[in-house]
Amino acid sequence: MRHVIALDVGGTGMKAALIGVDGSLLHETRRPTGRERGADAVVEGILDFAAELRAYGEERLGESALAAGVAVPGIVDAENGIAVYAANLGWHDVPMRRLLSERLDGIPVALGHDVRTGGLAEGRIGAGKGADRFLFIPLGTGIAGAIGIDGRIEPGAHGYAGEIGHIVVRPGGIQCGCGQRGCLERLASASAVTQAWAEASGDTDADAADCAKAVESGDPKAIAVWQDAVDALADGLVTALTLLDPRTLIIGGGLAEAGETLFVPLRAAVQERVTFQKLPSIVPAALGDTAGCLGAGLLAWDLLAKPEHPGAPTPPSTEVTA
Repeated sequence: MRHVIALDVGGTGMKAALIGVDGSLLHETRRPTGRERGADAVVEGILDFAAELRAYGEERLGESALAAGVAVPGIVDAENGIAVYAANLGWHDVPMRRLLSERLDGIPVALGHDVRTGGLAEGRIGAGKGADRFLFIPLGTGIAGAIGIDGRIEPGAHGYAGEIGHIVVRPGGIQCGCGQRGCLERLASASAVTQAWAEASGDTDADAADCAKAVESGDPKAIAVWQDAVDALADGLVTALTLLDPRTLIIGGGLAEAGETLFVPLRAAVQERVTFQKLPSIVPAALGDTAGCLGAGLLAWDLLAKPEHPGAPTPPSTEVTA
């Protein structure tokens, strides 16, 4: 059975899959990233994981993987296959594409940024399917974005497009790791809500999910914390839609798991702020934490569709660049 290898590398865990030509998950598995062992060990763990998947495919599916796709965090040079920098993994300038191809007996390898790769999957087979313009924004430890335009993900001139988390929405506000103050991700990410709710509730173990539950029960302190985050997020989103005019805004990540507790006030807050702009649909992500892995598989199939790989199977959809 024809398939590709897909890997989604996160700061805590790695997700991997074998994905068929129709985009189906033929095999899925996970394991810890092991970042406490250091950057070199993480890279070796990725290579070993990919090799194990290749062996599994040969044994169980009767055929070797045709290609591999891998999504990694941080700064990514997708064109040259370099994982440039990831603070949470401690690596610099890792030639990921070359290393993986060598470990996998020379098969072609595609490398992508984790959020853009997740956006690729959401746009093609998830919540953005059929939308000619969309913006995918996961609200997790931080906030980033993937800009979908006519069936592709826009990386920008230097690979930095979509970094909506570093739009300043509260000038002079909380210090951000990027060097600015008042960045969106310091106010509306899951980690920001966790910090604000822990301080407001006095419970150092409380997190964003606890805050959402307290909002649903009518706790006034929780409602205040939640509304502050929603207002900041709405300000950032209106800036983004003013610049990009997306047809659909796809919100994912841990904070989106609150469901309508997030989406009802968020839609209202965005609607209050638009003037001449066209209001997009604001919808939850559909693929959950499998988006990055599915997107990595799509990258691999797209790679096979390029002229330098003649005779490969037709991928699930048209070529997409991430």
